[in-house]
Amino acid sequence: MNKHTFKSLEFQQIKTIIANFALTKEGKEKIECLTPSTNKKQIEAWLDEVSEAVEILKKSASVPVHGLDGMKSLLNNMNKGVVLRIDQLAKLSDFLDCCGKMRRYMKDKEIYAPRVSSYVESINELPELSAEIIRCIRNGRVDDYASKELLKVRKQITIQEERLKEKTLQLIRSNKYKTYLQENVISQRNGRYVIPIKKEYRNKIKGTVLDTSASGSTLFIEPEEIAIYQDQVTWLLADEESEVEKVLNYLTGLVEDKEQQIRLAIETMVHYDFLFAKAKYSRSINGNKVDINETGDLELKQARHPLLGEKAVPLSFYLEREQRALVITGPNTGGKTVTIKTVGLLSLMVQCGLHVPASEESNLSIFERILVDIGDGQSITENLSTFSSRIVNIIEILQETNDRTLALLDELGSGTDPGEGMGLATAILETLYEKGSTILATTHYSEIKEFAEAHQGFINGSMEFDLTTLSPTYRLTIGRGGESQAFAIALKLGIHPKIIERAHHITYKEDKRYTTEITDAWKLRELDKQVIINKYRHRNNMLKKEVKVPLYNQGDNVKISPTNEFGIIYTGPDLYGNYIVQIRGEKVSINHKRIALYIAANELYPDDYDFDIIFESKENRKKSKLLAKGHEESITIDYTENQTLGYKKQN
Repeated sequence: MNKHTFKSLEFQQIKTIIANFALTKEGKEKIECLTPSTNKKQIEAWLDEVSEAVEILKKSASVPVHGLDGMKSLLNNMNKGVVLRIDQLAKLSDFLDCCGKMRRYMKDKEIYAPRVSSYVESINELPELSAEIIRCIRNGRVDDYASKELLKVRKQITIQEERLKEKTLQLIRSNKYKTYLQENVISQRNGRYVIPIKKEYRNKIKGTVLDTSASGSTLFIEPEEIAIYQDQVTWLLADEESEVEKVLNYLTGLVEDKEQQIRLAIETMVHYDFLFAKAKYSRSINGNKVDINETGDLELKQARHPLLGEKAVPLSFYLEREQRALVITGPNTGGKTVTIKTVGLLSLMVQCGLHVPASEESNLSIFERILVDIGDGQSITENLSTFSSRIVNIIEILQETNDRTLALLDELGSGTDPGEGMGLATAILETLYEKGSTILATTHYSEIKEFAEAHQGFINGSMEFDLTTLSPTYRLTIGRGGESQAFAIALKLGIHPKIIERAHHITYKEDKRYTTEITDAWKLRELDKQVIINKYRHRNNMLKKEVKVPLYNQGDNVKISPTNEFGIIYTGPDLYGNYIVQIRGEKVSINHKRIALYIAANELYPDDYDFDIIFESKENRKKSKLLAKGHEESITIDYTENQTLGYKKQN
């Protein structure tokens, strides 16, 4: 499969929808990596998994798939000399709790989901590790009782902080500091106790200034009397941090000892999230597990395009290996493209282990390649036309096609001369068939319908069209080619039958009678206006055709009667036999009866002579040369004097 196939069949949209059903980031990432397989046993195993997961969801929709947040970074830090942080250990504890819930959830699912429920055996709850993490980590911090040393240090910190606070309170209550205080409050700066002193009394207090108020009038000073207490608390806090690190190191070691079990549990939980997302998607589209084969047979029953949902008209058809090329015809917007896209997308989905919106009786073949040429592939950057771009794509399809390829071709040969396009399309279809490809192609060419009718292995199909409502039914009929319905639609919309009959003769080289359903006399008269020819205009045109006008060429030197002046032919003749002749620098309209050839242009001028030298002004010629070099907004050329209405007329 290539990127063009995934893009043309809109498979990325399917993956995005499935990813929305996943509960974890890791599950969504796994869905984004979803790729088709060509291994029949693997695909069947995937489909069975989804079927069992659907059955589980029918009994209980609340699958305990969560707790994976942060597990990826935890795994990345294992056995790399990195101590796990408190939040990582807390998330691991939550994950292990989730693993226990999953084991209990799957306990009674063995009967109807033996494969899926067995995966839970790969999940180890690690109760000893979980209990130890819970004992040591509480409320987002290492608990006091995580170790005896930590408990002892924290008790000392509490006692010392009480002494420090009491000593500070004594200072602000004493008469010694009463005059100097801005207010009787204790605050902290950088974890150390300070008292607010008026700026002007700075030299009265022995201590360290740790901060200043915004106005600068208050200094926050750590008095010398409490500094020793502060230092003792700082030393104890350092001891506490050291003890916390010891506990975290201890827990990290326990986790790293169980790395393989944790990795396996995480992978299993991610797979459960991935699997149940596919199952939820299956239920959302009323999907089913379908049969698969490696013989090239394609059988779809009541299939719908998954992105159209219930609005899609069910598609049913059968292609066997002996008749593996389907040519679909029908009107525009009749559903031809949707039909081949549906087949391609459902084939792709099944090979990715997904249920599809089709009857369980459907049977799809496994293809090594699904190659697509659908839509407008015009490339502006590569300066390729739509036709050229599609031919480049067709070349790649021809190169990659083998007997395990599904080729989807939309309007093959369009965008160029119809005759050549038809021939090219027919030759491409022949080649792909000879290479063993299974083919679904749409076309407007009647010749390709005839080709499919005559060649073994090809079969025609058509999209139905309701001429009563002038709308497609989007139903595929196998065994006969459809008409584009252009003539029938045009007749229904009010084109005169005679015009349709003429069009039919031009197209099919045969006569066919068309009749209108209109019976109202007034409407019939309006209809006849399409083919009634104005008799007066017709007579004048016939008279004009009978007038024999001599042909003069631009540059011919002619003699004008009765004045016997000489001029040069500029252009003509018009419908009335008048020529525009330049006489003494002025352009004049003169009837052909007054003109006689004097010297032919080919005798006077070379073949590549530029007649603008004669008929255009010097200024206009100069502007024209400038414009030939490139567009310039400021330059304009006035050709008004050369317009027919501007010519003088001589009778």
